[in-house]
Amino acid sequence: MNAARIDSSARLNRFLGVLADGLWHGTRELIHAAEIMAVNSVAAEVRANGIAVECRCVGRGRYEYRLPCRAQMELAA
Repeated sequence: MNAARIDSSARLNRFLGVLADGLWHGTRELIHAAEIMAVNSVAAEVRANGIAVECRCVGRGRYEYRLPCRAQMELAA
C-alpha cells in the first residue's frame, strides 16, 4: 500500500482532527465528519505514518476508532 503523507494529505488530517479528542468514533460518524470513505483504509494509512489508531468491534460489522493518549500528545507537539 502507498500511504499518503500526513503533512500533505487533507484527508488524513480531517480524520485525525475528528479523532483528536481521544473519544471513540464510529465508522459512519467518521465518514460524515471527516468526509472520507473506507475508514479502515484511512486508519491504515495513518498507522503507516507512525501514529497509533485503536479500533474495536462494537457489534456485527460495527467498528469504532480513537487515538490513544500517547498519539494525541504526539500530534499536539
